[in-house]
Amino acid sequence: MSLVKLLKRKTTKSLFTTPSHSGRFFIFSKFRQFYKYDISETDCYNPQDALKKAEEKASKIYGTKQTLFLTNGSSSGVICAVLSCTTKGDNVLIWNNSHPCHKNAVELAGCNPVFYNVDIDKKWGITNAVNPDIIEGYLKTNKIKAVIVTSPSYEGVVSDINSIKKLCKKYGAYLIVDEAHGALYPFFDELPESAVKVADFTIQSLHKTAGGLNPTALIHNNTDIDARVYLAKINTTSPSYPLLASIEANINFLNSARGKKIFNKLYLNLLDVKNSATCEIFAPDITKLNIKSSVYSGDELSELLYEKYNIEDEKTNRVSTMLLCGIGTDSCKLKRLKKVLSSIK
Repeated sequence: MSLVKLLKRKTTKSLFTTPSHSGRFFIFSKFRQFYKYDISETDCYNPQDALKKAEEKASKIYGTKQTLFLTNGSSSGVICAVLSCTTKGDNVLIWNNSHPCHKNAVELAGCNPVFYNVDIDKKWGITNAVNPDIIEGYLKTNKIKAVIVTSPSYEGVVSDINSIKKLCKKYGAYLIVDEAHGALYPFFDELPESAVKVADFTIQSLHKTAGGLNPTALIHNNTDIDARVYLAKINTTSPSYPLLASIEANINFLNSARGKKIFNKLYLNLLDVKNSATCEIFAPDITKLNIKSSVYSGDELSELLYEKYNIEDEKTNRVSTMLLCGIGTDSCKLKRLKKVLSSIK
């Protein structure tokens, strides 16, 4: 039985268990339906088996050895990956400006962080792709147990994961890819190649562009290590089954004909926006529209969009501003964005 079907089953038992709201006491009425499905493991028959089967199905869809559901964001997946493939005292190579969870993961594992730099694209004020030669330089001179690479970047810049993986294999290091912003990649050819079938561990955030609830995510594992053992060390023993079920439904949607149809419409609309704009747009991943104007700085452009057009961007630097789109970005919103961007110099 799937997690989604499991939650639809109604128990006839009188429950004297957690959660104490019992599915009928609603402190926050707007979440009334969520309360109804917020079950305890004692509420129904073998929910852990349903979760295991859902994860096994996901693994087949992604083509990995193991895919696990995360309800504490990609941060927990990065921590799990580092714990899985390192031992105390190992060296782990990480970007010096990476997400805080990378350094936190290394510290929690009792390992030593070794930092590498990523060049900045001065034209756009964003980071370039990770240079494999720089990675090899560290692998040659340091005994590195694992390498963590962020790809895509926040702004959609994708690194050459295949080349970096070959280097890691050559020097006996595990490759962990933080693909938090690339959860759509495995399903749609119009987007960059995903790392899920290449890296040893790949972590994705479903809530960023794939339409998932905060903070749903995935960890994909292509090693012989059972990552579930290490995930259990940092996970709660009271999981949110509504969130877990939403992950299952999210993956099934992305893998469906309906999901492909909706993404295709989104893709064509985003291309239309990009091609119609009078300002310059850089979009290595079409769901991340990096916008630059010859008249305004990045900060000024962000302020103009917010104050005059009521549009809030995702991230801004001194040169450009980035608008993040995803599977839930509708046509009406993009039609309005097209009109705005075709009027900005």
